[in-house]
Amino acid sequence: MFWPALAIVFGLALGAAWYYWRQHQAEAKRELAARETRVAELEEQQRLIREQARDQQQALFNSMVEGVLFVDRDGRIQSANSSLEQLFGLTTDIRGQTILEALRTHELSELAARLLRDGTVSGLELNLAGLNSRCLEVNAATVLNQTGERQGAIFVFHDLTRIKQLENTRQEFVANVSHELRTPLSLIKGFVETLLDGAKNDPEVATRFLQTIEKHTDRLTYLIEDLLTISRLESGQIVLNLQSVDLRAAAGQVIADLSSRAKAKSVTLENHVPAGLSARADSDRLQQVFFNLIDNAIKYGREGGRVEVMGAAFADWQVELRVTDDGAGIPPEAQERVFERFYRVDRARSRDTGGTGLGLAIVKHIVQSHHGEVSVTSVPGEGTSFLFRLPEK
Repeated sequence: MFWPALAIVFGLALGAAWYYWRQHQAEAKRELAARETRVAELEEQQRLIREQARDQQQALFNSMVEGVLFVDRDGRIQSANSSLEQLFGLTTDIRGQTILEALRTHELSELAARLLRDGTVSGLELNLAGLNSRCLEVNAATVLNQTGERQGAIFVFHDLTRIKQLENTRQEFVANVSHELRTPLSLIKGFVETLLDGAKNDPEVATRFLQTIEKHTDRLTYLIEDLLTISRLESGQIVLNLQSVDLRAAAGQVIADLSSRAKAKSVTLENHVPAGLSARADSDRLQQVFFNLIDNAIKYGREGGRVEVMGAAFADWQVELRVTDDGAGIPPEAQERVFERFYRVDRARSRDTGGTGLGLAIVKHIVQSHHGEVSVTSVPGEGTSFLFRLPEK
């Protein structure tokens, strides 16, 4: 009885041990599977974090106004942002190419060579020729790892085109103003010196010289007034007093003011603006627009010709006004520039008529400040028509 009982006990113990071993193995497998799942989840989270960080970095990279380019130690492009692609007009992926292959610019290729020697390059101006010529400021630096080894280089491009254009405009403006001021001042000085040298003793000569001095003094006054006006318009210092303006009456007032000038050239002024047509505008500034356009039409129209002022409703919320002459017209190449400050189609003729070269620029700014638009159409030998549109209400 002893041995069979012992065998039974041993079998039960062996079975229990085997059972607990199987349970332990199953538990170990479950823990291993859970651990592997946690590791996989952690790796997936890290991957998502890396992708999110990379996406955020790329979004930040692409949101930069400056163009940015990164090359590796072999001079191959690793990345470039959207601004750089726009600056250079790139339409294909340039990664893996050299700077010369991708951008076709020897100056940048030479700059990359300088980086190997100097480590940094700053303030280099690069002019890109072509249809849309640009001026870029380039700053570059080598990128080093923690041990000081060169890993590549980063280039940052800042677009200076608009700044250069504004600087050229400023220089041209200063040159034009200086010239416009110098011409009448030189004439006034010459006539005064002649009077002082003895011409004042001849009443007829003195009177003629003084009349000329007065004419050029008026020209200086008009020039300064126009400069102040366009300066205030461009800087937004002029506050418009918007109200409903009777357009026929406004045009009629200016025609009456300019009737003597028109009569001197035997020019007929005609007001064809319909009665009841109105616009929401500043009455004084609107009359200034009419004055400059009609005055120009009288000056540059033909002697014995006709100047017409017309108006009509345009679309549902605008009115269209037109000042037309039957003079020599404006050449096609000059029509796009007539609203520029100091631009003259015929400089000699303009100075004879005493213009300041700012009248049409003032017209443009006044109309645009009313949220309107102005344009010109002209056929050489047949006449010119200036058109502007204003909000009706």
